[in-house]
Amino acid sequence: MSNFCFSRAGSGRPHTPNPLRQAGAAASLALALLLAGPWAASAHEFKVGDLEIDHPWSRATPPGAKVAGGYFTVTNHGSAPDRLVSISSDIAAKAEVHEMAVKDGVMTMRPVEGGLEIPAGGKLELKPGGYHLMLMGLKHPAKQGENFPATLTFEKAGSVTVEFQVEGMNGGMEMDHD
Repeated sequence: MSNFCFSRAGSGRPHTPNPLRQAGAAASLALALLLAGPWAASAHEFKVGDLEIDHPWSRATPPGAKVAGGYFTVTNHGSAPDRLVSISSDIAAKAEVHEMAVKDGVMTMRPVEGGLEIPAGGKLELKPGGYHLMLMGLKHPAKQGENFPATLTFEKAGSVTVEFQVEGMNGGMEMDHD
C-alpha cells in the first residue's frame, strides 16, 4: 500500500503526508476536546436518590421587589413516586410552591398544600404560568447572571441543595422584533 494521497482533486500530484502536521492536528483536537469536556460535563443538573433536578432558574427582580419566582424540572427515574415537600433559600424569608391557573379569564395563584408528587418514571415541571416556586420577603434582589442556592426536600429522596441561575426579567424568552 502506498503512503501517498492526492491533495488537490485532478492535480495529479501525489502528496506525502507530514507526520508532524498530523501529530499537531491530533494534539489540537485532543486539546479542544479536553477544554470542552468540563463545560459539556457540567450541565445544570442536580441529583438526589432517583430524582434529577434540571436547570433551576429564576428571573431577575427589579430593585425593591419583595418576591421572585423559581422554576425547574424534576425527573423521577425510580419505580416509586416521590413528593416535593418543602423548599428553603437564604435569599428569601419564606419559600413556597404555588400554582397559577386561569379560569374564566381570571388568573389565580395559591400555595400548594401537601407538596407536589413526582410520578414514578415521570416528570414534574415548575414553570411560568403553572406550578412554580415563590420566594417571599427577598433579602436582596435576584440579579441577572448571579446564582443563589436553595434546598429542595423530597419525601423519600431527602434534601438536596441546588443553584438557581438568575436569568433576564424575560426569563430567557426575549422576543425577536424582526
